[in-house]
Amino acid sequence: MALEQLSDVVQRCQALPDDSYSPEDHDVFTIAGRSCIEEGHGPQVLSIVLDEKNQNVVRSMGWNLLPPLVQVLLRKDDKHLPQCLAIFNHLLETCRPKELLIGLLELLEHDDADRIAESLHLLLNPLQKVLLRLGDRKASSLGMTLSSVLDQLAKLPVSDTKEQEEDDVFSLGRCCADLARFVRPFAQEARLNQSSGNQLRKSHKTAGGQEEGAEDELRTELLKFCMKTLSQPLLDIQIWDPDTLPLSPLRTFAAEILDILGTVGESLPGLVFHPLLKKKEVPGFLEEEVRYPKNSLACLAHLVFVHHLAADTFPSVFSPVFCLRCNMEHISILLSRTETSRLQKGLELYEKSLVRVEDGSLPADLLEIRTFLTVPQNLVKVMTICPKHDLRTKGLKVFQLSIDKFNTEAKYRFFQYMLRTSNHSGVEGYIIKNIKNQIDAALQPGNGNIWFEGVHLLPLLRKVFSLPDGPETDLLHYLDRVMESLNLLRYLVIRDKVTENQTGIWTELYKIEDTFLKPLRVGVNMSRAHYERELQDTREKKKKNAKEESVLSVSVGGEKLPKMTSESQIQALHSALHTFDMIESVLVRIEELVEVKDGLETAGEPQLLRA
Repeated sequence: MALEQLSDVVQRCQALPDDSYSPEDHDVFTIAGRSCIEEGHGPQVLSIVLDEKNQNVVRSMGWNLLPPLVQVLLRKDDKHLPQCLAIFNHLLETCRPKELLIGLLELLEHDDADRIAESLHLLLNPLQKVLLRLGDRKASSLGMTLSSVLDQLAKLPVSDTKEQEEDDVFSLGRCCADLARFVRPFAQEARLNQSSGNQLRKSHKTAGGQEEGAEDELRTELLKFCMKTLSQPLLDIQIWDPDTLPLSPLRTFAAEILDILGTVGESLPGLVFHPLLKKKEVPGFLEEEVRYPKNSLACLAHLVFVHHLAADTFPSVFSPVFCLRCNMEHISILLSRTETSRLQKGLELYEKSLVRVEDGSLPADLLEIRTFLTVPQNLVKVMTICPKHDLRTKGLKVFQLSIDKFNTEAKYRFFQYMLRTSNHSGVEGYIIKNIKNQIDAALQPGNGNIWFEGVHLLPLLRKVFSLPDGPETDLLHYLDRVMESLNLLRYLVIRDKVTENQTGIWTELYKIEDTFLKPLRVGVNMSRAHYERELQDTREKKKKNAKEESVLSVSVGGEKLPKMTSESQIQALHSALHTFDMIESVLVRIEELVEVKDGLETAGEPQLLRA
């Protein structure tokens, strides 16, 4: 029935002028033709399509047969697969390219990852053939196609392990390789246009002006494609080094994207250093922020500095400090996100940018640049709230590396800033430990510096030796900070002599006693009394409910602790009391050291004066 309807409508349209077919003719051709293919009449449809007398009809309406043909080609097991493939190829050569393009792009749209991968693998080559038939008018159609393909590619899962990429579990590697092959002839055309030079265009002023506009549009679409690809998928995937994974389609794809950027006339150093270099206004269809998206440039910097892709295009004249300054903008963008892949890339880029810088060489002036303050703030978030342990550990390593690169004044000002802004006891404790190390280095013979001795050091010590809320400070919450502060004070009392007072600690000690030690003793006593009372109450509740397994909810400091068994609650309270004992023992030791040392130095003072 369907075959007869198809034959009738084709025969009737043979006698009609081209493009004068009625909507009814289109409907009958579409419904009957699709039914024939679905019902297995591929050989008969092929005969009709190839008939010379039917070519005008096929040119106008043949693209409507694409959906069932693609279904057969995707199944691969249809007995009429060769005939359907022949029909498909003939339509690609005969039908109007604009209509073919619309039909093929509609067939790319899927939500299932397997369907997406198979459709891309099948249809990218036909799409390439159709676009090449458009000649100089293809730029906007190419842009639409590339955008649709990348939208589909973004739906594919990303490999988490080297083994997954080796096996190409989600077909992302194959799809990226297919996409690279698809875009290659258009990139080659852009390269030829770029190298043709201004002289040839000047010799054809009228036609040349139109041609130049088409060339600019093609370069613009390829640039948009590269930038979008850098944002996704390249920013989300992990690229393995050649030593780890010798054959990596994803690494090859990334290298091709960078090559295309050079093809369309973009300087890779200019793109990476874009935040610092004033770029001249580029003629084209894109505004600056759209032309060079910040996420894309951050991914580009990561590919260049971490994976050394296209590294040969970078002149060696750029100093490590200049590269660091440029990359700080990219690092800030990456570390401000929460996605694991972005954080990983941000940490890797920061580390690679820092290792080339000489220790102790970064001046304090850099701290006036916004990113040199926002990046540490983002690092603190990675170190403290990132759910992945390896990223927290990596964050701490890079944080210390960044400190090591500052000179003494920069370290001093950086420590001041972090103590003022970090709002995290663990980070503050880590900063205080670094302060202790810097003081120790300054007190070594021949290593003195003005920032970690004497009058400059005192304002920093005052920030260290303070309690956020005085005696009512939550000592368990601020334990890291409190213990490192006490350790620093103990070190200073032991290391610095009363008669020399290089750090100024002995003239400042009475203030420290008032603002830090006394409130801390009061806080320890208050906290111990509170927790002892809670321990007693918990034990009594346990006795009352000894016959049944009870779950208690205990409030400490006005906040309810997580529900737990009475035994677990008792253990937690004992641990807290042990912490207060530990703080008190260090306090007592500091008092003893001060008394002993002050007494010894005072006793020796007359001899020193007489000498």
